[in-house]
Amino acid sequence: MSQLLRVQNFGVSRDGFAAGEGQSLETPFGHADPRDLLGWAFTTASWVGRTEPGGTRGIDDHLTRDFAHGIGAEIMGRHKFGPQRGPWTDLDWEGWWGDEPPFRTPVFVMTHHPRPSITKGATTFHFVDGSPAAVLEQAREAAGGLDVRLGGGATVVRSFLDAGLVDTLHVAVVDLDLGSGVRLWDSPDDLLDRYERDVVPSRTPGVTHHLFWR
Repeated sequence: MSQLLRVQNFGVSRDGFAAGEGQSLETPFGHADPRDLLGWAFTTASWVGRTEPGGTRGIDDHLTRDFAHGIGAEIMGRHKFGPQRGPWTDLDWEGWWGDEPPFRTPVFVMTHHPRPSITKGATTFHFVDGSPAAVLEQAREAAGGLDVRLGGGATVVRSFLDAGLVDTLHVAVVDLDLGSGVRLWDSPDDLLDRYERDVVPSRTPGVTHHLFWR
């Protein structure tokens, strides 16, 4: 059975940025507000971080509910794990994701500075240095026949797109401009030479879901 590489619930601004400038421990998205880029998901009934009952239904909830369906491993860039650059200087700090990260699978963190694996709850982070194809091979082996999620950030997603490895993408485009930061694309039309696309309006005003597949 084919194991897909999937991008899910990935938010970008109208001008194509998935994060702003100036990422730090206190500002994981730099000058961007995550509530602007991902607020459509935060209010759904299926959002993994919800602590109260309720939430919206419909297409937005369907897409957030699909986050973990059929996923056996995740690949992410180092800056989705934490803001550090260069060699690791503090191995006691174990990322932004707390004691119970939402992934609940093996997670392969791409970095030029490997470190020992970390297990937090049902999630184990492995720190790997390699090409997109080599890291995807490791993730597929760990996924046990299930699909692999490519979690971001934009630089990592772009590298896998450029390598021709991404099978499906869901990108939520938000009606605001960031002006600078880490860019996924100039336009969602950039991918139409390689993918089919459906465009579906969100129930959240100013958000449009772009669904791509080979």
